[in-house]
Amino acid sequence: MTEDWKKWQTPPGGTGNEFDNAAIGALAHLYRGEVYRSTIWRTRLDTTTNWSVVTLGIALSISYADPAASPLPLLLVGILISMFLILEARRYRYFNVWRARARWMETNFYAPMLFRSCLPEPGEWQDVLAKDYLTPQYHIGFWRAMGRRLRRNYMWILSFQAVAYYGKIIAHPSPLQSVDDLFARMAVGPVSGELIFIAGILFHGSWITLTLVTHRLDKKRHSTSEGVGGMG
Repeated sequence: MTEDWKKWQTPPGGTGNEFDNAAIGALAHLYRGEVYRSTIWRTRLDTTTNWSVVTLGIALSISYADPAASPLPLLLVGILISMFLILEARRYRYFNVWRARARWMETNFYAPMLFRSCLPEPGEWQDVLAKDYLTPQYHIGFWRAMGRRLRRNYMWILSFQAVAYYGKIIAHPSPLQSVDDLFARMAVGPVSGELIFIAGILFHGSWITLTLVTHRLDKKRHSTSEGVGGMG
């Protein structure tokens, strides 16, 4: 342990294990600040989700406006939704920093205070939080963040996009008659319908796999990790 860290751990005139009124007040303001920052970043998450819903709605309006309209916008919007998902996963990693800190104070400071009707006894949770402020870092990886946003919102958006696309292929311009007709309608310029079909299977299969794998990683991480980083 460095001398700098010792200075933070044991303030002059104190043991480093007691909260006076000033410290409790400062901690309360710190908690309010973390909640405020997490709220701001939560709003930014909602913004990218709204963009995804709006663009999907526009693609639906264009493709279903006329039986002869092309289903291509419903394919291209999948790429746009994927870009929004990537942006939202990056934003979620920032949001999760503030959320984890606020939750850490709730479970280690405020909850014990309510249970015991007195001030909690400071312990290792202070050191964990202090180290997180001194050396800030993400509490969750990019792929886990993306998987979490898929489970919360984007699995429904992408599922609706797939259903809308195949519904367009099956119903317009006339009811589907054969498998060959299906692939013919799915063709885009020089790209055959078979390749489009395989690409769609790979595209949707990849996010389904990512959703399942990251869900398992989340459960494993939360069952074994301790400290504010384990709340990622």
